[in-house]
Amino acid sequence: MFKIDHFAYSNNLRAVHPLEKFLFAIITMLLCLIFGDIITSLAVLALMSGCVIMLAGINWRLYVKLLTLPLSFLLVGIVAIIVSLSLQPVDFLYGFNIGRLYIGIQSGDPYVAGRLFFKALGAVSCLYFLALTTPMTEIFTVLRKFKVPPLFIELMELIYRFIFVLLETAGKIHLSQNSRWGYASFKSSYRSLGILLSNLFARAYWRSKISFTALLSRGYTGNINVLQPEYNTSMKNICLIAVVDILLLLLGLYGRGII
Repeated sequence: MFKIDHFAYSNNLRAVHPLEKFLFAIITMLLCLIFGDIITSLAVLALMSGCVIMLAGINWRLYVKLLTLPLSFLLVGIVAIIVSLSLQPVDFLYGFNIGRLYIGIQSGDPYVAGRLFFKALGAVSCLYFLALTTPMTEIFTVLRKFKVPPLFIELMELIYRFIFVLLETAGKIHLSQNSRWGYASFKSSYRSLGILLSNLFARAYWRSKISFTALLSRGYTGNINVLQPEYNTSMKNICLIAVVDILLLLLGLYGRGII
């Protein structure tokens, strides 16, 4: 989490207008989700990975590590799609039965699972591009330009802030416990984890009250105003984004057999 925020402020695309990066990521993600064929999804994944690693200058090991985070959720979804259960005999490609329960893989299920896997991974790569190249404060500014309800943006800002509060508090408690051999064995680790969780939310609640008091003392009236640097809109970048997304659109239409 801290590394993502660090790279958002120090990447090679930091000087690019946040609205351009936002539109590029969102439009590309929508194209990936709308068409969803494997070729388009792989093209989106390769495009966004290239932008993150080659243009933004993000370490490829970190990026690959970030891509592996949603794999556990994707694998669970893929297994649920590939493996079919039935109480009646079914013509499986491969299967077996346990009593009256038939378990196996039908002919079209692996392709559907593959489409879902690469579609989700392509969409995640779009979000990683936005998160690794654009600070959250600038994303909130872009959302304001799109007339997103202020209450929704304020909740996002406060939640984003308290994610770091929770992480910092949990890190300090864990360091203190670890220095006292709190995780030396399975039994002590289990006990220390319970103590950490019980103290974490109490301390986080206390920190939240202090932070809210600090906001009120600085004239907080429901809006968190942050100074933003001035950006120049680049017609070159806008044209490049349009060309790339049009090519992806044509690729998606080709994958659907429309052209």
